[in-house]
Parts: sequence; structure tokens; C-alpha cells
Amino acid sequence: MSLAKPAMRGLLAKRLRFHLPIAFGLSLVAAAAFKFTVTEPRKQAYADFYKHYDSTKEFSAMREAGVFESVRPTGK
Repeated sequence: MSLAKPAMRGLLAKRLRFHLPIAFGLSLVAAAAFKFTVTEPRKQAYADFYKHYDSTKEFSAMREAGVFESVRPTGK
């Protein structure tokens, strides 16, 4: 009783035909999941923040707190 010879010729091509479409499909699913679970909420959070952001008010608060060396608080 002898063992069957392993099928070595064309093995890579045969395995790639099976695994390559799966790899592409999973990568597309992962990219779409990242886009809709991370990127889009982050863009929305930035848009919401800057919709109500007042840079002059923020500057005045930092000036009064003494953050800047070149600008004195209004009380001093």
C-alpha cells in the first residue's frame, strides 16, 4: 500500500483562486465598517463642535486665565 503523491503542481494558483476573493471581500467589509463606525461619527463630531465654536470667546477665556505671555489679562 503506497501513499498518494501530494499535488504540488499548481497548488499556489489553486489556493489563491480560493483565498484571494475572500481576502478582498473581508478587506472591503473592514474598510466600510471603519468608515461608518469611526470616520463618519468623528467628522460629525468635528462639524458639531465648530458649528458652535466661538474663537473670540475662547481667546478671551484663555487671556483671562493667563495662558498667554504676550497678552495681559484685562484686570491687570
